Amino acid sequence: MQSFEELSKKFSEHFNRAHFPEEPSSLYEPNNYFLSLPGKRFRPVLCLMACELFGEIQPSAWDIASAIELFHNFTLIHDDIMDKAPKRRGQPTLHTKYNESTAILAGDVMLVKAYDYINKLSPEYISPILAIFNKTAAEVCEGQQLDMDFEKRDAVSFDEYLHMITLKTSVLLAASLQMGGVLGGGSLGNLALLYETGKKIGLAFQMQDDYLDAFGDPEKFGKQPGGDILANKKTFLLIQALEQCSTGQRQELKELMAGADKEKVPKVLQLYRDCKIDEWAREKKNLFLNEALDHLNEIAVISQRKLPLKELAQLLVKRDY
Repeated sequence: MQSFEELSKKFSEHFNRAHFPEEPSSLYEPNNYFLSLPGKRFRPVLCLMACELFGEIQPSAWDIASAIELFHNFTLIHDDIMDKAPKRRGQPTLHTKYNESTAILAGDVMLVKAYDYINKLSPEYISPILAIFNKTAAEVCEGQQLDMDFEKRDAVSFDEYLHMITLKTSVLLAASLQMGGVLGGGSLGNLALLYETGKKIGLAFQMQDDYLDAFGDPEKFGKQPGGDILANKKTFLLIQALEQCSTGQRQELKELMAGADKEKVPKVLQLYRDCKIDEWAREKKNLFLNEALDHLNEIAVISQRKLPLKELAQLLVKRDY
């Protein structure tokens, strides 16, 4: 069994090559630029790790891992357009560096290339992999739409937000594990457990992301705390604070989020601390992580083979960057 670091290096060597023709360069060069931006590539490596859970990594797993990474980058390109985001991974977003129309087309053709890699599979795998891939792709779009819908609403419940994040973030992690398991020959029971493992890792990952945005060390996290607060984003932290805090604190929080107070971020963070939202977030994150590890423990392979996945799950959730 190989560690995340070992497989990540191998996947980068496999993936860092030309995926697109040279012409028209006005379409394909932007994609090459976007794929060159530094990324952690957790999802494709999860696919490889799940395949190796049941034996040797199958050659076809590298193609599916590439398809997953291309699909993920397609979603990022389009998300950046919808969010009007100027930066991605510390560099100009595609629509900022080029233009919005080019970014839309570049994202579209990146999705097409993902399907090209799926089409390389042997016939017995194409149908089950496509079923997982297409279901996941639709759910990611549903999650993004719900996220945009929530921006227009004054109130969103914790359960609604949890459902949205499951679709927008968790299902792709879950599907990456499940598709790797399919190619590795996992049983239906083991594949279902892999999927649930990925879902819970995704929720814990998002919880940690929200937490770091509010309370992370700027030097480690790479940006000043409170970006979500400044953007008035509905996060796990904000939704729980609105449900948990007192009537007076709730009113103050609503006024801060609706206003442009120069001290908005420190005031909101102090309210979070007063309501013990920081403690709640750490506990909830660990709950999701423990549920993920429980599902992983149930998978019917020897424990030693699960260790790299366990280590990666803990890395994703306990990271401080």
